[in-house]
Amino acid sequence: MSTAVEQVRPLEDFLVMPEAEVAESIEAAREALGGDVVILGHHYQRDDVIRHADLQGDSYQLSVMASQTDAGHIVFCGVHFMAESADILGKPKQRVILPDMGAGCSMADMATIDQVEDAWEQLRDIGVLKSKVAPITYMNSSAAIKAFCGRHEGVVCTSSNAVPLFDVYLNEFDKMFFFPDQHLGRNTGAKFGIPLDKMVVWNPHEELGGNTPEALLEAKLILWRGHCSVHGRFKEWHVDRIREQVPGVQVLVHPECTYEVVQKSDLNGSTSFIIKTVENAPAGSKWAIGTEVNLVNRLAQRFPDKEIHLLAPDLCMCATMYRIAPQNLAWAMENLAEGIVVNEIIVDDETKHFANVALERMIRMTETGK
Repeated sequence: MSTAVEQVRPLEDFLVMPEAEVAESIEAAREALGGDVVILGHHYQRDDVIRHADLQGDSYQLSVMASQTDAGHIVFCGVHFMAESADILGKPKQRVILPDMGAGCSMADMATIDQVEDAWEQLRDIGVLKSKVAPITYMNSSAAIKAFCGRHEGVVCTSSNAVPLFDVYLNEFDKMFFFPDQHLGRNTGAKFGIPLDKMVVWNPHEELGGNTPEALLEAKLILWRGHCSVHGRFKEWHVDRIREQVPGVQVLVHPECTYEVVQKSDLNGSTSFIIKTVENAPAGSKWAIGTEVNLVNRLAQRFPDKEIHLLAPDLCMCATMYRIAPQNLAWAMENLAEGIVVNEIIVDDETKHFANVALERMIRMTETGK
């Protein structure tokens, strides 16, 4: 008897298909599956994949929307931590598929659960945890780290709700340990007037994160040494250059950019904030946007009455997101249509429980402010 693995149609079959045939394959499989599948496309996804998405949005938004459907299968055209979130938030019957298991997130990979637990113990050893310390993880992190926050009175945050969550935790806790994106943490802390000398960076490859015990005891905000490989490439000189080249331009950036770039910008906010800002901007307005290139290009096409530039036109797309090509999607969809689930993302029950604790805490605090 042949096994399910032997029945899987190999990816190589799809890599040699003409592009039109690949697209037809995806749509044929979708029609065969009907309402049993929902395809999610992250805002940063390439156009030849996003065209097939049933839902488009940010990672958390997409996971929530998918959980509200009756689809038994969620095909997430994003990266690994996003697919984990979809499994955490999804209905028990829903199964999550990531078309390419190599689609990871460099930022999320900069903090492992072993490193975070080791850092927490080091903080305990020097007495930092004698005060109230809240671990806060950005959505761009593993399910295991989300669960860690759930176990330790912490929370998950998005770039959209980081400010209200900081507001709660700064009032109720002595300090915060924020990971894995130092820039979002620093930029959010700065909005509350936390001095830069009260923010320290934790390097997981050094003892005490490369800090003295005194600095850690005095810090208000401990920032993990992590960053987005795309947003971290925007520099101050990019802002200066675009202002010289495009008089009257407004600079709009994501808070994953460095503190210096955010300080030089006119506006900063989440992907949703960026989209809404451009949507509501008057015709003829000029924008230089510091975020992923696929999203910026899509906004430029959508709003031809506005002058939209990528803040640094020489920067590339999110390379790990780009790993999911139409061929990967067609492979996953055709196998699914044959009753074979490939590349399933499964979060174990205990991790899922505590990650949900942190996510539910996020939702409650965002809605109620406490």
